[in-house]
Amino acid sequence: MRQKKLEQASENAPRTQYHHGDLRAHLVETVRILVEEKGADGFSISEAARRAGVSSAAPYKHFGDRAEIVREVAMAGIGRMRDQMDDAAKDASGDPLAPITALGLCYVDFARTEPGVFRLMFGLTKTHSDDAELQAQGEACFDIVKREVAQIMPDGTPLAEIDRRSLMLHMFVHGHAFLEIDGKHDVDLTAEQETMLMADIARRVLRD
Repeated sequence: MRQKKLEQASENAPRTQYHHGDLRAHLVETVRILVEEKGADGFSISEAARRAGVSSAAPYKHFGDRAEIVREVAMAGIGRMRDQMDDAAKDASGDPLAPITALGLCYVDFARTEPGVFRLMFGLTKTHSDDAELQAQGEACFDIVKREVAQIMPDGTPLAEIDRRSLMLHMFVHGHAFLEIDGKHDVDLTAEQETMLMADIARRVLRD
């Protein structure tokens, strides 16, 4: 399934001559696809320009260098993941823990769908830890987790405890996501099994 999604992304790559519209966004999307195909360090700006159907000088009208374009891809990826997580939590219904389960499943599904961008978001660019804007984007994702955890915990639960349990959830789901995209799980979980696993972790972390 993961390979099929990557192949579909490759097939959708913009390979024709670019004539109009938002060139900056067009370049970012082109680089996103290259990141998925070749990794964050596996292509050049000239290759990205050719793929986008523009001159080799065109990217530098919008970005100072290669690192700036790659950073923009990471920023956009975090934004997509945040929006998907927010929608997943809000759309969940039934069990009170359903929003937490939905967040975990959404997070892992994003990693499966965009493994190259997911890796990029979490450290392939050395300056990420010093980038306040990227850090703020990441915190916005974590804030969704804390928001939903706060809804589950009893009234008056200290913020430090909400933060602690939110971090526990994130550590599990983040590790699971990387094991998935690295092919390190010994057993392939069905969708039903993975949902049950996420629900079980939510219960253990938030109810014990």
